[in-house]
Amino acid sequence: MIGVTRRTHEVHDADQRFTRSQQAGVRSLITLRLAGMTSTRAPGAIDLYWIPLGADAHVVRLSGKVYEAIAAFIGRRPRCALYHTALEVDVPDGRYVIESAPIRDTEGPERGVVAEAPVGTRWAGRFRLFRYEIRRWRGGAIPDANAAVGGPIRVANDVAPAQRVLDLVPSVPTPVWGRDELHTGDMWNSNSLISWLLVRAGLDTDDLRPPPGGRAPGWDAGIVVAGRERSAGHSRRRETWDGSSGSGGTSRAGS
Repeated sequence: MIGVTRRTHEVHDADQRFTRSQQAGVRSLITLRLAGMTSTRAPGAIDLYWIPLGADAHVVRLSGKVYEAIAAFIGRRPRCALYHTALEVDVPDGRYVIESAPIRDTEGPERGVVAEAPVGTRWAGRFRLFRYEIRRWRGGAIPDANAAVGGPIRVANDVAPAQRVLDLVPSVPTPVWGRDELHTGDMWNSNSLISWLLVRAGLDTDDLRPPPGGRAPGWDAGIVVAGRERSAGHSRRRETWDGSSGSGGTSRAGS
C-alpha cells in the first residue's frame, strides 16, 4: 500500500513538472510571437487602410450609398463600394495615425488636430457640425481599422519618407470638403489628404487602388494637386483656400 501511495505521488510530481514545462513553453512561444508582431511595425513603416465608408456609422454609410447611386446613374455605370482611407506611420519618435474626419468635440489637440476646414460650403463652416479636422495623432487609433479590406497595406519601410509624410501634414491644402475648388475633376475629401501626402513625400501611388469593385472619391484630387505642386517645384508653398477673413474658413493649429 505504501508503495502504491509513493508511486502515486511520483506520478503527481511528474505531472506537475510537465505542466510547468508546458506553461514555460507557451510563455516562450507567446513572447516570440509578440516580438515578431512588434518587429513588423519597425520605424519607417507606412501602412494604408482601405476602410468601407461608414463601416461603423449608419448615417454615413446610408448617405454614401445615396451619393454613389446618383453618381452611378449620372455616369451610366454600375454602383461601387465606397472607401475611406487613413495612414498609420511609425518613426523613431512613435506611431502616428493620419486621418481626416468630422470634428467630434473641442478636444482636438488631444487627437493631434493640425487643421480644420468647412464641409459643403464655407458659410456652413461656422458650425462645428459642418467642419472637418485633420489629425496627426501620436499613439492614436483608426476607429474602423478592423473593418479595413485586406488589412493594412504596407506602402513603405523607410524612416525618411515616413518622416516626410508626418512633416507635410500641417501644410496639406484645406479646401471645402466635397467640392472641387481646386479644379481637379474630383471632389476634395479625406482620401485627397492621404494621396496628397504620399505623392508629396515622393512615394509611388500607381499601384494603390481600392479593392476590386470599389471606389475612393477624392483620391485622384490629392494626386493631381500634389503633382502640380511637385512639378512647379514649390516644396513648401501651397495655394490658400481660406476665402475671406470671415468665419467658416480654414483654421490651423497654432494660428
